[in-house]
Amino acid sequence: MKFKFDRFFLIFLLLNISCSPVKRLAPANDTLQASLLSPVGRYALANEQLELITSAAHAGFSFTGKECSVFANITNPTGHNYLQYELDGVYQKRIKIEGSNREPFVITSPASGTHTVWIYKATEAQTGPVFIEKITGENLRPLKKPDAPLIEFIGNSITCGAASDASETGCNTGDYHDHHNAYYAYGPRVARILKVNYVVSGVSGIGVYRNWNSNGPAMPQVYEKTDLQDASQRLWNFNLFKPVIVSIALGTNDFSHGDGKKERSAFDSATFVSAYVKFVQLVKSKYPAAQIALLSSPMVNGSGRITLQNCLTAVKQNIDALHSSDKAVSLFFFEPMQARGCSGHPSVEDHAILAEELKPFFKRLLQ
Repeated sequence: MKFKFDRFFLIFLLLNISCSPVKRLAPANDTLQASLLSPVGRYALANEQLELITSAAHAGFSFTGKECSVFANITNPTGHNYLQYELDGVYQKRIKIEGSNREPFVITSPASGTHTVWIYKATEAQTGPVFIEKITGENLRPLKKPDAPLIEFIGNSITCGAASDASETGCNTGDYHDHHNAYYAYGPRVARILKVNYVVSGVSGIGVYRNWNSNGPAMPQVYEKTDLQDASQRLWNFNLFKPVIVSIALGTNDFSHGDGKKERSAFDSATFVSAYVKFVQLVKSKYPAAQIALLSSPMVNGSGRITLQNCLTAVKQNIDALHSSDKAVSLFFFEPMQARGCSGHPSVEDHAILAEELKPFFKRLLQ
């Protein structure tokens, strides 16, 4: 009898175990450290954080489900900066990153499934970096840009997309970087149209031999610094990206009359051409195989427009003579524009016009 009792008891116990509800723990969110991302643009890595530095510097990842959280921060506790992002290839919006807020921002999708996200820095290097610490969500995976030619866009505030977007903060209100929209600047626009990769190396107010309201430091003095600032001790590693085209759009600020208060000498063509030739040689020393393209300025009109075009032609002639075995320098002259952005800059809509002008030029160079 003892054997039967044990046998029936065992069957009873197994039946109860198999019929009892099983508590399943919800899957824990994945965490993707930002140091595992593959950024494009000028950046740095420190303490597992990704420091996005220059305009439109970007990195991508994928997730599953309807949302993920991005932990981003800046070092200034009383300041703010901006990111912007694409979801599944569609631009969404700018995100304000405040120094006093350590909470993540949440990216949501109306549908479940697997989604791709690309995060961009909306502002230029002079605004300060934005740090990405980590992303949380489900099935997070870092993304890399598809293999494609890369264009570097060197320039000033126009190239940065500065003062172009007054959709959230009106012109003449807020801070200067409240109107930045690097994603919609002409360079990134052209690159997306032509399906190529890009980096933006731009500084508001900068020139070739003098700046908007100062005698320097100009672009030749800051270009080799990671964050494009003269006082910086960090030198950029030019081996990280190899552009097939380097587009240089400088001159607007060399021609500037400044604020009208500070004394400013007349524009000097010889000094401009000499400094520009030396800068192009510096760029060629970093990227010997790259095609150099010199762009004029849509904001320099009247007699200044003709002078700038003549100066750029002289730069081309000098470089072609000095480097006769290299690809000849290409020139592009913008049509005159009455800019509609803040403080006389091209607006987001104006940048779309500039990109359409440039599309056949860069398409030809890429061929």
